[in-house]
Amino acid sequence: MRKDNDMTSQGDLAENFDFDLARARVCVIVNMGSGREAGDDIADKLRTTLQDRVAELHIRGTGQGADLPAMAREAVAQGFDLIVAAGGDGTQAAVAGAVTGTCAAMAVIPGGTFNYFARDLGSGETVEQALKMFDTPRIRPVHVGEMNGMIFLNNVSFGAYPEILRRRESIYRRWGRSRLAAYWSAVAALWNLRRPLRLTVRADGQERQFTTALAFVAKSAYQLDSFGLEGADCVRNGQLALLVARAKRPGPLVRSALRLALGKTARYADFDLICADEFELETVPCHEYVAHDGEKTWMDSPFRVRVRHEALRVLVPAESAGRDAG
Repeated sequence: MRKDNDMTSQGDLAENFDFDLARARVCVIVNMGSGREAGDDIADKLRTTLQDRVAELHIRGTGQGADLPAMAREAVAQGFDLIVAAGGDGTQAAVAGAVTGTCAAMAVIPGGTFNYFARDLGSGETVEQALKMFDTPRIRPVHVGEMNGMIFLNNVSFGAYPEILRRRESIYRRWGRSRLAAYWSAVAALWNLRRPLRLTVRADGQERQFTTALAFVAKSAYQLDSFGLEGADCVRNGQLALLVARAKRPGPLVRSALRLALGKTARYADFDLICADEFELETVPCHEYVAHDGEKTWMDSPFRVRVRHEALRVLVPAESAGRDAG
């Protein structure tokens, strides 16, 4: 394990290396409200796994997602070598926002509904699978996305998807968390969509205009592959993939969503794809409800989106350390 004061350069980050748990000061941050497994249970499993294997262990939990960025920044400021994020993709993104670009490393314990970042890393889809990373831990540098200073790990989206998340919360409260409930919230939101988005895209010296119901910038190759969408190869090559739905109204968009769910999406029928290292996106209206890694925030256009290459160090099992960063 590298010393606290050994801040790495981008060249250093390109190399995977072993992580010495026995010398590590570790802070675990648990989102008690994520997913279907109780946060207390996840915290207990992490305590049992780590308490006799690390130099120092602190476990901190919160039921308020809004507290996570400050908790992660505090852990970084306190000099912890490893910050373990237990929760869904929103939790992982909040912690990554504090850890990116620092000499701290991050470990991912999936506790959400979809856990795309954990799957992309190959660190496991369940808590039990992810805990195995501590048996043969290595550090792997990964790319992250950044939009107007905000770090994201999977995607940022505009148009219909933020409304899907809003409806998902109410459906979760009534019926509980499940992937079926998530898909139903998507159909309900798309069917009630009333206002298309006007989008200007600038990338690689070119400008294009779109009118669309949905647009998103993808950073997760796993997520794109899982939905049969184009763009995964762009992400694996270190770029971002911008997908713009050709549908402008509810009916065609719902049909596209059904094809997506059945794995029958066709790029030229449903989406336009643009790959680039950086984008500048302008939306009308300019004050836009933006979804990012399962969370949502009001933000103002223009949106400057870029890849930060190998800027986040993540703990992974030894067998996953050689996978492409991203």
